[in-house]
Amino acid sequence: MVAAASAPSRGHTVLTLDLVLTLRHDGRGGVADDLTAPADLTAWVRQRSTVFATGLDAVRYTADPANLQEVRSLRSAVRALFARAVRPAPPSRADAHRLPTVPQALAVLNAAARRVPVVPVLAWPEGAAPALDAAPAAPAVAGDLLITSLAGAAGAFLTGPDAERLRVCPGPRCVRYFLKEHPRQGWCTPSCGNRARVARHHERQRATP
Repeated sequence: MVAAASAPSRGHTVLTLDLVLTLRHDGRGGVADDLTAPADLTAWVRQRSTVFATGLDAVRYTADPANLQEVRSLRSAVRALFARAVRPAPPSRADAHRLPTVPQALAVLNAAARRVPVVPVLAWPEGAAPALDAAPAAPAVAGDLLITSLAGAAGAFLTGPDAERLRVCPGPRCVRYFLKEHPRQGWCTPSCGNRARVARHHERQRATP
C-alpha cells in the first residue's frame, strides 16, 4: 500500500506534476530530460524545498548517481500510471514506447513509498487549527527520504480529486501532462492551442484542390 501523503496541503500535486514534467519538449521536435546528472536532481530538489515534507532537508540535499537513478525509475513508474489515468486518450509521446507495465509501475511506487516508514505527527501552532502531518518513524538518510516523499506525493495525487483533471496535451510536438482548469480547456497552454489551430488550418489548405 502507498504510504501516507508526505507533502503538505496540495504540495503533492505540485511535486508529482513537476517530477513528471522533467521530461519535456526540447523546442526542436525532440524530448529533453531535466534530470540527467546528480547536479540536476540536486538543483531540482533544492528549488522545491518548501514542498517537501517527511523530514527531508531539501535545502541541504545533495544527490548521488544511485539516488538519481532511483528518482528516474520512480518518474518512469509515475508516468506509466499517468498514462493509465488518462485512458482512453493516448499517453504522452515523450516515453510511451518505454514505459513499464502498470503492475511494474505499482511495484516501484509502493516499494519507494515503504522505503522510510512514516507516522502521523500532530502540529498545533498558536493561532492556528491543529493538523496532522507525516514524519519519519526513525532517522533516515536524505536519499531515502526523497524517494519516500516523491512516492507518497504521487500516491496522494493519483488517489485525490486532482487526478480526475489530468490530461495529456494533444498539441503538435507537445509531450506534457496537465491539469484541466475549465471545461473548454483542450491544451496545456494557449500557445499549444494556437499551434494546433495553425496546424489544422495548414492541413485544410493542403487538402483543398
